[in-house]
Amino acid sequence: MNIQSLAVFCGSKTGNNLLFAEHAEKLGELLALHKVKLIYGGGSAGLMGIIADSVMKFGGEVKGVIPKILLEWEVQHRGITELTISDDMHERKRIIYSLCDAALIIPGGFGTLDELFEIVTWNQLTIHDKEIFILNSGGFYDHLIEHIKMMEKENFLYEEAIKRITIIDDPNELVKYIS
Repeated sequence: MNIQSLAVFCGSKTGNNLLFAEHAEKLGELLALHKVKLIYGGGSAGLMGIIADSVMKFGGEVKGVIPKILLEWEVQHRGITELTISDDMHERKRIIYSLCDAALIIPGGFGTLDELFEIVTWNQLTIHDKEIFILNSGGFYDHLIEHIKMMEKENFLYEEAIKRITIIDDPNELVKYIS
């Protein structure tokens, strides 16, 4: 697999566990060192800001996509390579998906889960066939992974869901997929 651009979906907050921020920073460094462009939501706060700052700090390239409504809240990142403004959240996701070779989900809230499930659904419907990774920092997604297995066990999924998602526990595990 040749990943040249990676969409990262994550929180606009940092959460309580310091490991989340450490992993976001390490991911940014790894992406920059392996010349993988970061495609993300364009924010400056939380894990979004940490990963973007880290990619830039290590000389990488960052493309943010932010909807107009968030510009009004002035949360856009002003120190990244390129920022695209979308009309709304739906267009934002569509643009991000179109620009990336693969997607990585790290800790976040409802928006992060929305992005995860939409990209998995699009994969399942063959709208695209992008590799999807979940960084399960400190077991953050343990319950979600179990729930996905339950959906499969109860026959609500059309195929084995986990075959569409690669679970990693540490940012360094991503290197074998991007290099």
